[in-house]
Formats: sequence, C-alpha cells, structure tokens
Amino acid sequence: MDLLSQLYQIINQTPDSWKGELSLKRNEYLKVKGSTDTNLYYVKSGCSRVFIEDEFEEHTIRFGYEGNFIAALDSHITEKPSPFYIQALRKTELKVISKETFMQIINSKTEYLQLWQQMLAGLIYQQLEREVDILTHSPAERYRRVLERSPQLFQEVPAKYIASYLRMTPETLSRLKKS
Repeated sequence: MDLLSQLYQIINQTPDSWKGELSLKRNEYLKVKGSTDTNLYYVKSGCSRVFIEDEFEEHTIRFGYEGNFIAALDSHITEKPSPFYIQALRKTELKVISKETFMQIINSKTEYLQLWQQMLAGLIYQQLEREVDILTHSPAERYRRVLERSPQLFQEVPAKYIASYLRMTPETLSRLKKS
C-alpha cells in the first residue's frame, strides 16, 4: 500500500477526523492568493492544480488527482498567507481535515509521524527533481521525464496547464506530443 493510501486509512480510523466535504465546480477556486488555509484536502474525485501568478502569466506548480492530498503546503505549515491558488480543473470532490486534527492524529503514534515525515521527504524530492528538470533539461526531455513519472497527468489535465507545469508553450507541448 502506498504512503497516501496509508495516510488516508489512518485518518479514516479516527472518528470525526474529517471536518466536512467540499464540491468544487470546474475552474472554481479552493484557495486564492493572499489567503491563509491550513486545511489538508483529500481528493475523492476530480483534479485540481496549485499555481502562482506574476504580472504576465500563471505558473502551475503541482496537480492533485483522485486519491491524493492537496494543500497550500506553505500556508499549512506556517499558518500565514500564501501566494498560491488552488483551482479545480473539473468537478472535484474533496474531504477536509483541519491542521489541528491532522497533527493530533499524526503525533498520536510514532509510526504515523514517521509516515508523515516520509511523505514530506517524498514531496521535497519530487520538487527537487522537477527543479533539476526545469533548469537543466530540454523541453523534449522534460516532457519525456514527466510522461514517464506521471502518465495519468496527460489523461486528466488540459494541455495548457501541463505546458505551464513543464515551463513551455502549449504549441511546444503539442509538437512534442506529435513527435
């Protein structure tokens, strides 16, 4: 069983751990820039993205698919406003757990805390791997590596957001898909 499934099961074993469920329509925002959101969200169905924007464009940072957790992790950790947006890419159903409840569960057993640490280490590794891809690989190589790591991305996410994630134009992504 993967780490995400283990974490979900641990939370489900704790009575009243989920503080509710949310349903987002396509393109609806879960979080906007400048807001503080310390909740953690489990994606029951649908797909969402985390992104940041500058004065010229949006930069997709991460995706959340069915069976994954999503959060503005910076805000979750620091409890301060975050520059990130979280947006549903299609109808998305989420389960919500507060940071307080989540941390009580995680800190209740050493093995739960170790699981959380493994998950955070995995996120850090993924982010470093992505930064290396963006800084040192050609667009074709970035495309190939992401296709290898996350083939579901290309089934669930519109091409313009994948292009943003890969730091290339939609036209470049289209050419790479055809070659």
